[in-house]
Amino acid sequence: MNTLIFSVATGLSRIAGLIREVVAARYFGTTGPASAFTAAFQVPNLVRSLFADSALSAAFVPVFSELLEHKKRTEALQLAGALFGLILVVLSVITVLFVLAAGLIMPLFTDDSALDDLTVGLSRVLFPIVILLGLNGLLVGVLNAHDHFTVPALSPLVWNLVIIAAMVLITPLLEGDDRIYSLAIGVLAGTACQFAMAFPVLRRLQIPIRVNFNWRDPRIRRVLLLMLPVTIGLGLINFNLLINTFFGFRISEEAPRAIDLAFRIYMLPQGMFSVAVATVLFPALSRLVARQDWDGLRATQANGIRQIALLLIPSAAVTIALAEPITRLVYERGEFDAESTRQVSEALFWFSFSLPFSGFNLLLTRTFFSLQKPWTPTALAGMTLAINAAVAAALYGPLGIGGIVLGTVVSTAAMTVGQAYFLRRRIGGLQLGTTLKAAARMVAAAAVLGAVAYGTWYALDDVLGESLAAQVVSVGVAIALGSAAYAAIVLALRIPEAHQIVRLFTRRLRNQ
Repeated sequence: MNTLIFSVATGLSRIAGLIREVVAARYFGTTGPASAFTAAFQVPNLVRSLFADSALSAAFVPVFSELLEHKKRTEALQLAGALFGLILVVLSVITVLFVLAAGLIMPLFTDDSALDDLTVGLSRVLFPIVILLGLNGLLVGVLNAHDHFTVPALSPLVWNLVIIAAMVLITPLLEGDDRIYSLAIGVLAGTACQFAMAFPVLRRLQIPIRVNFNWRDPRIRRVLLLMLPVTIGLGLINFNLLINTFFGFRISEEAPRAIDLAFRIYMLPQGMFSVAVATVLFPALSRLVARQDWDGLRATQANGIRQIALLLIPSAAVTIALAEPITRLVYERGEFDAESTRQVSEALFWFSFSLPFSGFNLLLTRTFFSLQKPWTPTALAGMTLAINAAVAAALYGPLGIGGIVLGTVVSTAAMTVGQAYFLRRRIGGLQLGTTLKAAARMVAAAAVLGAVAYGTWYALDDVLGESLAAQVVSVGVAIALGSAAYAAIVLALRIPEAHQIVRLFTRRLRNQ
């Protein structure tokens, strides 16, 4: 049930995020200022991944859950309070240092002196989000360890709505390239609102977080030692986005923003399905490890992988078959023209091939984290970063945007293979035969989905034309019919995970 609730809440947040990007594309298209914002946002986002948020949560939740599992609630809350104080001090210092040094750091990425000043200014507005996201990552970890997922899933919805409001209200008040500052202001305000949402829930659940500076607590050291490889691993993964931006600027000033907008569509099914499964299963995996229930760990992890495959393989088939129509429907209006559609749809097409692998990586990495053995995914992340950079460097010249994204595809697949190999050795199996057989049947069903979806869209588009209403109908009906074909096939093939989802929804409907 937690997975269902989290999936719905996260799905709403992702949809709001897509609307945010639609509004941003209408105002700013794939122009140079929009690419400047992309670079300005990615740098603090990288720092956030290195020092806060997901890295902290991944290291903190196993230790915090273990204390709760052994009835040491007071010690667990003292640990949370000490980490809150540590995060506040460290990230505040880092933020001040970056704001002072932004003029030296940001021009390294843009390769365009005309955009340097704008990129530096945007990064200075955005960088305080590192502090807020760091503290929010801790609070979300506390809530998740108490099996509360709804507000952490809904807070990004509020984040997106605040950003949309800021663009609509502030953009008309600014002129020229400075109009893009409305987006940066919205991100900062939305992050502050997102952080504030956790406190009423903590109060209602009677989980007091009292800030302290007892940094000599040995559990602080334990969390930080766990966090070090997690930090490196997640940071290396986020370096991939900067690699895309770095090479994108060497194609054109529009390319970084085009790749980023394609990534936003790509992340919609990722957030609705794989992030939901991995987030909900992470505390459960940590508890199974604490109990040394290895059979339960293997079964839970493998079932989660197959659930992710069941949902992300068809999602990839949809975006492969309908990359251009989806991009046109979502973005093409205002400053976003047909050339922007061509660039974004090219990136989306190639991103699609990495979608299932990216989902698998989330759960595989979380399984290593639950084992408190994060150095393996860390080392693999370093290897795949090098693969991404090498492939992008070799292909961006001859293939343009597609060559850059292919670097991500190859490195993501390599990460999945590497993690599966080492995790299988560590926990004594992954139910790999069962999973590969199920995945093969899912791929076959997804091929039918893609063919049905493209054929339906092609026929309707030819008849209805390209008005907004016509695009909604042609793309929507194509996805619906393709998805119906996929569902019918996986149910007919008796894939257990498909029947699990049917039973989940049936039980839910009966209980209403």
